[in-house]
Amino acid sequence: MLAFVAASGPARLSHPCLVRAQTLMQAAMRRLAKEFYQILAANRDLLDPESVSVRSACSSVSEEPDYDSWEYRSPEEEALAGGESISEVESAAAIAMANLRAIADTMVSAGYSKECVTTYQTLRKCIVDEGLCRLGFERISLAHVLKLDWSMLELKVRSWLGASRVALRTLFHGERVLLDHVFAGSNTVREALFADIAGDAAVHFLSFPVSVAKSKRSPEKLFRLLDLYDTIVELWPEIELGFSFESTAVVRAQALASLSKLAETASATLADFESAILRESSRLAVPGGGVHPMTRYTMNYISLLADYGSSLAEIFADCPLQTPSHIPDFFLDTSQAPAVHPPASCPSSSGTTTSSYDSVVAEQLAWLVFALLCKLDGKTETYQDVGLSYLFLANNLQYIESKVRSCQLLELLGEEWAARHAAKARQHSARYERVAWGGVAAEIPKGEVSAGEAGERMRAFIAALEAACATQAGWVVADPGMREEVREAVRGMVVPAFRGFYARWHAALEDVAVASYSPDVVRERLGKLFSG
Repeated sequence: MLAFVAASGPARLSHPCLVRAQTLMQAAMRRLAKEFYQILAANRDLLDPESVSVRSACSSVSEEPDYDSWEYRSPEEEALAGGESISEVESAAAIAMANLRAIADTMVSAGYSKECVTTYQTLRKCIVDEGLCRLGFERISLAHVLKLDWSMLELKVRSWLGASRVALRTLFHGERVLLDHVFAGSNTVREALFADIAGDAAVHFLSFPVSVAKSKRSPEKLFRLLDLYDTIVELWPEIELGFSFESTAVVRAQALASLSKLAETASATLADFESAILRESSRLAVPGGGVHPMTRYTMNYISLLADYGSSLAEIFADCPLQTPSHIPDFFLDTSQAPAVHPPASCPSSSGTTTSSYDSVVAEQLAWLVFALLCKLDGKTETYQDVGLSYLFLANNLQYIESKVRSCQLLELLGEEWAARHAAKARQHSARYERVAWGGVAAEIPKGEVSAGEAGERMRAFIAALEAACATQAGWVVADPGMREEVREAVRGMVVPAFRGFYARWHAALEDVAVASYSPDVVRERLGKLFSG
């Protein structure tokens, strides 16, 4: 009516009836704006994003949220839509949402959208900010992040990881559902409102991983970087759908920027880890030829990396590491390793084919193991005893092979890879046996000797055996299975030959102490090897 009168001519604009109508309209809009505010404020708990999100999920017939599926119903219809199964709380929330929508439709159609939008924006923006705060997220600047030590920063990363799924799937999603319901009559209004209410908060939330990625690199941070990367990839469908408006494109861009920076830093951190292996220069020999601390640390690190195979495949596709060309081809034979596919939801636009994902992670991890083995080979120079150096290599190779078999690495590197390195560990243990016990076994005569010579050879054998046992008193075979295998191999070298020699000559030996050194005594003596 007001529009009709206004269109009739300037003279009618000052007509008392029109002025009166305008006054009444303004009063009505003020009343509606006040009621709109009161409904929003009074039903703050009923209309929290989590409750709205849950009700939306329960009422949806599709697996993905449909933000345009809401149909207008009267407050009474909203309250009764679910029949007797709707609780009093749900009924009250449905009535509140319906009333808000009715008021919003009226004010927007009357040209008073600004007043309605301002009220809604002020109240709901606070709810989003408070929701993030309750989840443990606080807005901190890059400068502040860079000043934090890793222990404090890791706590914040853990907090972000714990909050991320709730923030994207419940907080922002619930706010979008409520907004799309209340302002269903105006796409322009709800797009602008959602950007104002949730856009800025979402950008700050999704920019936190970038700040972490820009902090000082260190190997222990890599797994948290990968956790952040995995989480954003997992939540990308919610980000893409929930922030689908053109006005919220900045949120999607921030998520992609975070993925890119995390991938870049993760790749650089892994390169740093490789360099740390190659630069390791300690000259301290591990007592007894046991497993080197570097071996334990490196293999534990690589085995954890194997759990992130899909993420690493995607990261290496965008930020490849440089594997030296001189690495032996047989070492990178991963033909039996299964395919490692990128996450189905990953937003990467790289053109990497499935076949190139099959081996890229295995090759990179195999190269890290190869670098470790090269360093271990160099550390044999710290041992003056050749036999001990072979035992050192056997211990460390066996540990590497055992670690591979105990985790996801076996699927990446393949059974053939593991079997080949187990065989190399056995080769090193065989060389130890030959070097450390060959001289002892050589003291046992293989042919006929005189009684006098037999006594001399017996004493020489006992002296060699005791010297070898004394030398190896602190030597270590870390793996119980390999320990028993080595003991049996040494017994096999010594005991059978000694048993025949002893049976032939012990009765003729005049030295009682020598004569009492029976094969059983020798066997028992050898059984105490590597017992610490």
